[in-house]
Formats: sequence, structure tokens, C-alpha cells
Amino acid sequence: MTHLKLKISLAAIIFSAAVGYLAFAGAQKGWVYTLGVDQFLQNSEQQSQRVRLCGIVAEEPLEIHKAQLTAKFALKGQQAQLPVTYKGVIPDMFKAGCEVIIEGKRDPAGTFQADLLMTKCASKYEEVPKDHPKVETSAKADAGGQP
Repeated sequence: MTHLKLKISLAAIIFSAAVGYLAFAGAQKGWVYTLGVDQFLQNSEQQSQRVRLCGIVAEEPLEIHKAQLTAKFALKGQQAQLPVTYKGVIPDMFKAGCEVIIEGKRDPAGTFQADLLMTKCASKYEEVPKDHPKVETSAKADAGGQP
């Protein structure tokens, strides 16, 4: 092998290793566990990690301040609930009793600091019963029947 081919091969190996390391480090930082509230509270290892939780928004306490982009609520599991503070855009479907997915980290005081809030709406995606009256959604219907 000539001296030039050796240099090119060595540069290609170093470049590949660097790209591989960056891809692995980025993917590892992006991995987030998804847990239920009860599961999260029982596992002390994940208390200090960034996690994704799913549960139901409790009736009390519930404070929604859309203008300030904040919400304070309790996330209910089967047996326990967790106080949550969220900062960000609040979805329109967010209310007491709805199922949500939040992402963030628990602070030393025990409050979960969420920076991602998504609502789930199962009824929106359920199949329409066969005896349900059909709703016309074509462009012709939207235009008042005019072509």
C-alpha cells in the first residue's frame, strides 16, 4: 500500500468512528422510558432520569394558565398520583379526566417538571357505529351544494 492510500484509509477510519460515536451519543440522549405513574413512583432508579409518563389528569388540584403557558395538576395512576408543573403550549383537549402523556424530570421537591404535554383522545379515533347517520364531508357539501 502506498503512503497516500494509507493516509486516506486512516482518515476514513477516524471519520467513521467519529460519526458512529456522535450517532450513538445522540440516540442514547434521545431515549426516554415510558412509564405509568405507579411504576415510576415505585422505581427509585428512574426518579432522577428524564422519563415519559402516562396517566389521567386529576380533578384537584388543576390550574391552567394558557396566557402564561403554564399548568399545575396531579397525574393519577391506578393507586397513586404525582404533582406536575408544565411549561409550554397547552393543548385544547387538556382538562380534568383526560388521558395525557408528559415528558420531563422530577425535581428534588418531588414535583414532576414537564416540558412536553400531549393529550390522548381515543373517542376521536373509534370506529363509527353502523347505524350512525352518515355525515357528508365532500367539498360539494361544504360549498352548500354548489359545484
